[in-house]
Amino acid sequence: MPTLVKQLRSLGGCTQPVRLDGHRTEHAIDTRTGEIGRVLHRLDSATLPAGNLLVRCNNRRTSRCQSCAETYRRDTFHLITAGLRGGKGTPDTVTRHPKVFATFTAPGFGPVHNRPTDRRGAVRACRCGQLHGADDDSLGTPLDPVTYDYEGAVLWNAHAGMLWRRFSIYLRREIAKRAGLTQRDFQDFARVSFAKVAEFQKRGAVHFHAVIRIDGPDGGDSEPPYWATTELLADAIASATARATVLGPVLDGRARTFAFGEQLDVRPIRSTDFDGTTELTERAVASYIAKYATKGAETTTGALDRPLKFIAELAQLELSDHARNLVRTAWRLGAIKALEHLRLRAWAHMLGFRGHFSTKTRHYSTTLGALRNARAEWRRAQATGDATSEADTTLVLSHWVFAGTGLSVAEAWLAASLEPAPGTEGEPT
Repeated sequence: MPTLVKQLRSLGGCTQPVRLDGHRTEHAIDTRTGEIGRVLHRLDSATLPAGNLLVRCNNRRTSRCQSCAETYRRDTFHLITAGLRGGKGTPDTVTRHPKVFATFTAPGFGPVHNRPTDRRGAVRACRCGQLHGADDDSLGTPLDPVTYDYEGAVLWNAHAGMLWRRFSIYLRREIAKRAGLTQRDFQDFARVSFAKVAEFQKRGAVHFHAVIRIDGPDGGDSEPPYWATTELLADAIASATARATVLGPVLDGRARTFAFGEQLDVRPIRSTDFDGTTELTERAVASYIAKYATKGAETTTGALDRPLKFIAELAQLELSDHARNLVRTAWRLGAIKALEHLRLRAWAHMLGFRGHFSTKTRHYSTTLGALRNARAEWRRAQATGDATSEADTTLVLSHWVFAGTGLSVAEAWLAASLEPAPGTEGEPT
């Protein structure tokens, strides 16, 4: 039993681990002759108490695995923070670079129940005449489902990623124009870096939150030019947002063009307290973005957080009528030949959105992969009792095959009774 407890503790609270069958062997290498020597370490899944090697699922969704989602959230927080304050290989001089926190919304597809506010921030009555509470289930649902543009909503989600790419191109052009540079010369003076996450609004439409920064030509390692200011960046973002459009499909004789909604919020990031009325701090921005990195379409669809194999599965799910209509629309559009490249059926559970939820430019800061590798190295050192790496003097032979997912009833009961693994909170990120 103690060995099983140790194996379950190593999961750090993951409730849907991947089960693997196989083995891993480390051999010493003679650096003078290159000959393979003694076995340094051997791991065989058959000898483990669970009968398999249990590996964390690393799912980013809170609805699937809270423990792994929390790790993903923390990694995202550190990634964003590194691009604002420096660290993790990014120089702290980035604190002086012009940077803003911007929110890009989706256009309207029909009036929905909401909580409008007046100039003083007081909540007013919805168009339906009711004063909705913050947790009202009707928020985000159409006032008139019959006239609501469900096709437009699903296709907007499907094209949102392409629209962002178009915006990023226009943004560089707008900054270059304000600096009096050609697009070709711009790269010799400055670079635009960003990190963004996608969020589903309650109405089921994707919008983006992004940290956008102007760097020198070598990214965060170089100082931006003298003309690069926060005001110039904010103005360029507004112009690029207005210009960015993506041509959509023609359905039933109606040609669609997609653009961002009119509600664009661009705020400078400063080192002051953030209480909703003052300027943003780096920590507040990083926390806000990291929060949405672990969420998907569950804001609208509730428990639907995985692909559908058959549309009939919807009958077994507790969804609102609005969410059900969005999923059904995505499924129906997915059968149209002209839209097969959008893979709407495969992404019906995401209401048509198939992009990555968190993306960044290469020079913004470190990567999630680098953070995961650092954590894996730390765990390996803890497991072997040796903090040094012997990667240049060892030969590793391994073979693993997938054997399933999840815990048995007994393993799940035992795992639930365990405290977090000692030292987990102190893992490097």
